[in-house]
Amino acid sequence: MRVYLVSTTQLLDGLRGFLSDRNLEWQEKAPAGEAERLVEFAGRVCYMSFGGQQSGRTNKEYIDNLVTEGHESVLEHANFTLLADRISRALSHQLVRHRVGFAYSQLSQQYHDEQEAEFTFPAELGNELSAAKEWEDAVKHARDVYAGLVARLTRSTFARQMTPKERMRAIRSIARGVLPNATETTLVMTGNARAWRHLLTIRGAIIGDMEMRRFCFKSWELLRGEAPAMFDDFHAETDEMGAFVKAR
Repeated sequence: MRVYLVSTTQLLDGLRGFLSDRNLEWQEKAPAGEAERLVEFAGRVCYMSFGGQQSGRTNKEYIDNLVTEGHESVLEHANFTLLADRISRALSHQLVRHRVGFAYSQLSQQYHDEQEAEFTFPAELGNELSAAKEWEDAVKHARDVYAGLVARLTRSTFARQMTPKERMRAIRSIARGVLPNATETTLVMTGNARAWRHLLTIRGAIIGDMEMRRFCFKSWELLRGEAPAMFDDFHAETDEMGAFVKAR
C-alpha cells in the first residue's frame, strides 16, 4: 500500500481583493499552510474579526479553539486529495461508505484488463504458512478463471450486437465476478478536513481491520504534515498488530 497527497487547498487573489475592498487587515500571527489559513479566514468572516477585532491567537490556536468549541463546520472549506495505490477492493468498499464530505474515483474493473491483476496479501498471514499458501492458491486460481472467461467470451458470439468497447465492458463485467476482494485497486479520495477527521476518529484505531488501520495511519501522516493545526490533535500508538492513529 502506498498513499500520496496529490492536491490540497489553494488561496487565490479573491481573498486579498475582499480584504482590500472592505478596507480590512488580516494580521496573521505565524506562518501556516494554505488550507489552515483558509479555515481561519472563513472563521473570521463569520464575525468580521479582522484588524483591531482580532484576538492574539496564532493560526493553530485559532483552529484548536474551533475544534474545542465544536465549530468544525469551518474546517469543511479545506480539502485534501489522497491517492491510495495497491489497496484491496475490500478496503475501497469500506472507504466509499464514507459519503458525506468525500468524492471518489476508482480504477474500473469494467474497462481495465485484470488478467495481470495483483492481490493485496494480508501481512498478518506472514507467520501462518499453511494459511498463506491456501490464500495464494485461491487468488491465483481466481485470476486464471478470470483470464479464461475473458478469452472464451471474446472468441464467442456473446454480445456481438454491441460496439467493441461496450462488448469488452460486458465481458469484463462478467469475468470480474470471480475476482476476490483482495484484488488490488487504485482510489482517489478528496475530502474536506472535517470529513478526514471523522474518518480518522472512527476508523484509525479500529480493531480487526488491519488494512484500514494502515491506510488511516499513512493518511494521517500526510495530512498532519500538510496541515498540522488541523490534525496534530491525533496521535500514534502501537500494539501487537502495528501502528495506528487515535484521537486524543
